[in-house]
Amino acid sequence: MEQIVISEELKAELLAVGLDAARRAGELLRDGRPADLAVAATKSSPIDVVTEMDIAAEKLITGLIAERRPEDGLLGEEGADSPGTSGVRWVVDPLDGTVNYLYGLPSWGVSIAAEYRGETVAGVVAAPMRGETYHAVLGGGAWLGGTRLACRAAAPLDQALLGTGFGYLQERRAHQAEVVARVIPVVRDIRRGGSAALDLCDVAAGRLDGYYERGLNPWDLAAGELIAREAGALTGGRPGLPASGELALAATPAVFASLQPMLEEFGAWHD
Repeated sequence: MEQIVISEELKAELLAVGLDAARRAGELLRDGRPADLAVAATKSSPIDVVTEMDIAAEKLITGLIAERRPEDGLLGEEGADSPGTSGVRWVVDPLDGTVNYLYGLPSWGVSIAAEYRGETVAGVVAAPMRGETYHAVLGGGAWLGGTRLACRAAAPLDQALLGTGFGYLQERRAHQAEVVARVIPVVRDIRRGGSAALDLCDVAAGRLDGYYERGLNPWDLAAGELIAREAGALTGGRPGLPASGELALAATPAVFASLQPMLEEFGAWHD
């Protein structure tokens, strides 16, 4: 694979744009949430929902990016999709954890990543209800505000706290529950937070030893995976493959080495 060469100046510029967009979108979502918030549409199933606030936040983010960097491409969960001409593409989830947001639960965030020639080089995850913003640039470490992050020290799998999530299709959810039933006896415990981006950041911050999920989209994954990797976590999918919709996994190196083959054995990658 050809190594991507990108200047520190460009990485810093992309990070600054991402931080500003995530901050503004987070404030909009936190402060502008209507008391009578309702579902605006559904996607893959009746429980895969979109609210008017998802759409408004994506419009804010893509508008800011288009103003600051008009030649860049965009891929957004709520429909933004343009190739651009600069080699940079922004991958945007304006509201990761929509169901949590809909119900008034605090575990939701804004996820913005910048790719350069196909590789993620900057990522921001803002969690307004936590008062936290995570960020990373390729080769520059992972940060929570001004504090550098590091994943937890090595621990055996039976002492690992894992995060996971469930898809929206009934058949997939049923299989994922079967996998969890096989995983939970061999780990410390499992959490289901409802936001892939925040789960990945929690691995980076040492709040989880690992996280796995089937069925993620690029916008769920891009920023949080970079942040986890830059904090020292290993990330991937099925053995020998990168993280993808088939399977995404992030964990401390020791937990990753045990968890990845176990998930393969348990068939966590199929429906």
